[in-house]
Amino acid sequence: MKKGVLLDQITLGQDIDLAPLSDLFDSWQSFESTSAEQIVERCHDAQFIITNKVVLTESVLTALPQLKVIGVAATGTNNIDVGCANKLGIDVVNVKGYGDQSVAQHTFMLLLQLIGRARPYQAYIDNKNWPKSAFFSCLDFTTYELQGKTLGIVGYGGLGQAVANIARAFGMSIIIAERPNRDIVREGRVSFEVLLKHSDVVSLHCPLTTDNQHIIDENALALMKPSALLLNTARGPLVDEQALLNALMNNSIAGAALDVLSQEPPPPNHPLLSYQGDNLIITPHIAWAAQEARQRLIVMLASNLSTYL
Repeated sequence: MKKGVLLDQITLGQDIDLAPLSDLFDSWQSFESTSAEQIVERCHDAQFIITNKVVLTESVLTALPQLKVIGVAATGTNNIDVGCANKLGIDVVNVKGYGDQSVAQHTFMLLLQLIGRARPYQAYIDNKNWPKSAFFSCLDFTTYELQGKTLGIVGYGGLGQAVANIARAFGMSIIIAERPNRDIVREGRVSFEVLLKHSDVVSLHCPLTTDNQHIIDENALALMKPSALLLNTARGPLVDEQALLNALMNNSIAGAALDVLSQEPPPPNHPLLSYQGDNLIITPHIAWAAQEARQRLIVMLASNLSTYL
């Protein structure tokens, strides 16, 4: 008899069908959320655990002798002690590529809002300033075309490639960064420093590793054009947030759009949340979360887990 337990359904939304997962098992339980103290009690007799963001530590894993497989409803496995799982013979299964189109779409939504100055123009409307205009339009905030601009992509896996496809449709040129601190620059790539200097838009699509935390720091921001825009729909710790705040306040770069922060949810006093400038857009880690992408995630995870049944 195979039992599966989903620990944090709340992170997947209520508008998707979990049947591809639940139908795999003889016994199935789904919990909205699960605290660290509740994991062992809820999973003591489960062979399969599915989690998005619930952390499974060594102490938890060693207390679950029946556990055979952890299904991670995400790409990243940072919340799992994978080393311990390997020692205990527990397989860790994740899902890649399910959200490429969703993230790419969101990335361009952010970019178009920035370059089209959506925030200040929406404020202009909300403040009822249009009826007071001396002519039919308003040219207070300069907008730009994407055609002819250079997009620098950091991380050229499925996500980066999906973003590049949209950029080409807008007539943008694409340059791709070599991994930082690499001695040899591969054909078709440029060094990270060259990318920063020549890009009109820098877009991050790389996983977080021990080598690239704060890849966008004070020095990186100083290399960017004053007219450049920074997009981060990857991982929050890739960006030194205080350095970014300083750059925005000093107009060292023209703007930034972030879907991720270093701490999520962020504290109420997070400095970027308190920033009032109209050259910053923040969304609450939703680039991955189009309904189709979340349903695809469930179907792909179920397919991956079925090989263990």
